[in-house]
Amino acid sequence: MDISLRSANGGSAGTISVSDATFDRNYNEALVHQVVTAYQAGARAGTHQQKTRSDVRGGGIKPWRQKGTGRARAGTSRSPLWRSGGVTFAARPRDYSKKVNRKMYRGAISSMLSELIRQDRLIVVDEFAVSEAKTKVLLAKLNGLGVSNALIIVEIGDTNLYLAARNLHKVDVNDVEEVDPVGLIRFGHVVITAPALKKLEERLQ
Repeated sequence: MDISLRSANGGSAGTISVSDATFDRNYNEALVHQVVTAYQAGARAGTHQQKTRSDVRGGGIKPWRQKGTGRARAGTSRSPLWRSGGVTFAARPRDYSKKVNRKMYRGAISSMLSELIRQDRLIVVDEFAVSEAKTKVLLAKLNGLGVSNALIIVEIGDTNLYLAARNLHKVDVNDVEEVDPVGLIRFGHVVITAPALKKLEERLQ
């Protein structure tokens, strides 16, 4: 299939041919959801920990005798019912990561890119660079493309581009190696250079 190619200033620059198997797939919502949630779960530290009644210090002695005081019976001051007692269902450190096969991961990325193309949210440019690390320079280029909320994907990391986008919370810059499913759905548009698109196509085959 052919995708429209645009110049860095927003004008037409012809078309670029890409694989139908990679960029013209049906959108598999269930697969995308599974891969995205697994990716997000893998980012969790899982270091949370609370104390159960067995972890709380003290409480080894019965606070008062069982009967005759008029107070509710109590066997330990570490009871979850007590202030400064243990937690009933205490959180424990755990690993939230989920296994995702390579074929599933690549399939989800291809499905997302195909849907972006159908929605006209994938913009392919012949090149994308800034002459200096200035936010206003980058904004001018994005305005020329008609986007303000975008993920920019380049073939090789560009320091000037990273620095120019650093202060824009609705713009991010990735090279092909850093493309992930969450980034593809987080932004309104994806701006990708033609060399990066070809490199991404090779990685997904």
